[in-house]
Amino acid sequence: MAIDIKDKIVTIVGLGRSGIASAHLALKLGAKVKISDAAPREKIREALLRANLDDLSLIESGQHTKEFIQESDVVVLSPGVAVNALPAFWARERNIPVLGEIEFAWQYCPCDVVAVTGTNGKTTTTTVIAEILKASGRNAFLCGNIGTPFSQYVLDLKKNDIVALEVSSFQLETIETFKPKVAVFLNFSQNHLDRHQDLNEYFTAKARIFMNQTRNDFAVLNFYEPLHRDLAAKLSSHILYYNEPGVCDPSVVNPNFLAAIAACSVLGVPVDVAKRFLATFKGVEHRQEFVRTLDGVDYVNDSKSTTVESGRLAMMLIQKPLIFICGGRNKHLDFSSLREIAREKIKKMIVFGQDKEDLKHAFSDILPLEEGADLEDAVCKARAAAQAGDCVVLSPMCVSFDMFDNFEHRGREFKRIVHQL
Repeated sequence: MAIDIKDKIVTIVGLGRSGIASAHLALKLGAKVKISDAAPREKIREALLRANLDDLSLIESGQHTKEFIQESDVVVLSPGVAVNALPAFWARERNIPVLGEIEFAWQYCPCDVVAVTGTNGKTTTTTVIAEILKASGRNAFLCGNIGTPFSQYVLDLKKNDIVALEVSSFQLETIETFKPKVAVFLNFSQNHLDRHQDLNEYFTAKARIFMNQTRNDFAVLNFYEPLHRDLAAKLSSHILYYNEPGVCDPSVVNPNFLAAIAACSVLGVPVDVAKRFLATFKGVEHRQEFVRTLDGVDYVNDSKSTTVESGRLAMMLIQKPLIFICGGRNKHLDFSSLREIAREKIKKMIVFGQDKEDLKHAFSDILPLEEGADLEDAVCKARAAAQAGDCVVLSPMCVSFDMFDNFEHRGREFKRIVHQL
C-alpha cells in the first residue's frame, strides 16, 4: 500500500536528478517538501532554479543538520547519500521512515517493473529491454540509474504499462518493499569500493534486487557467474539462466542481449521480435560510441566506462591499435588485472584526472604512457600519437566527478573536442 504523504513533511537529502524528481513527486502528492544538501548555497540556488523548485523556503545547504532532518515525517535519500550517512542515522533515531528514491517511487507504481542491475552493461541492457517491449507493442518506460529517475514517471504510469528500470547498488541499499516482476543480474566484478566496505558488501547490495520476489516473479541470472549459481538456491523466484555453455545463439553477439531476450520473453514477447530489433540496434550514447574518423584514425566515446571490466571490454571489442585515454576519480579499483590485455592491445595510454597516478603505477612499466593536463590536452596528445589505422578511445575506467558533472558531461566534452580537431 502506498504511503500517504499529503500534508506530511518530506525531507529530500541530496539535490541531484533523483532528489529533484523526488521533490516534484512529493509536491504533487501534497507533501510539504524540505531539501538538505551539503553543497554551497549558491550551487543549490542554481539547481533549484533550473528545476523549478526555487519557491521552496525550507532548504539547508553547506551541511546536513540533525534538527532539520529530525523535523520530518519521511526522509528520502538520493543515491549519492550512503544508507549509513548521518541524515539517515538521525532520522532512524526518531523512527522516521527513510526511503531511497526507487523505494519512494515504487510506493505509487501501478504496473510491472523489469529491473536490471550488474557491474557492467546495465544501461545498454535496460535500453534494449525497453525498446524490445515497444517493438512488441507494449507501452514501456525507460528510467532509473540510466538518467531519468523513476519518480519522474511514476504518476504517469497505467496498469498495463511496463517500466524498464536500471538500478545501482546504491539504489538497492535503500529498498524495503520494491518488488520487480522480472529482476536481471548481469554480472559482477570489482566496483564502488570507495563506497562499499568490500566486494561481499557490494554483492549483497546487488542481490537485494531479488529480496521481495515470490514464485510468481522471475530472476534472470548469468550462468557464467559462479556467485549467481550459488545465489539461485536462495531465491524464491522462478530462475532463468542465460549465457549457459552449449546454449549459444550466433545471431546474438552480446551476451547481455540474451538476458534482455529472456526478460522480455517472460512478459510475452516472441523471441523473433526481440532478434529483429537487435539486428538494427546501434548502441547507446557514451558506450562504445563512434564519433568520427579523422586522418584515418577512429575516435570512440566510451565515457560510461567507470570500471576495470568496462575498460577490458573496450580493449576486447575494438580491433585496431588503441590510443587509450583514461583517468578521473578512482573507486579504489585495482587496474593491474588488465596488464596482459593492455600490453597486447594498447599502443599508447594517455592518463589524466585526479587519480592518474594509480593508472601510471599499474601500466607505466609495460606501456608508452603520457599525462594529459585535462581532457582536451589528453585528446591532443592522443591525436599526435595516432597514425592511420589506429583508434583513439576515451574509456576512463574512473568516475567523472573530479572534473565533470557526470559521465554524460565528460562524453559530450570529448565529442566536442574531437569534432573541433
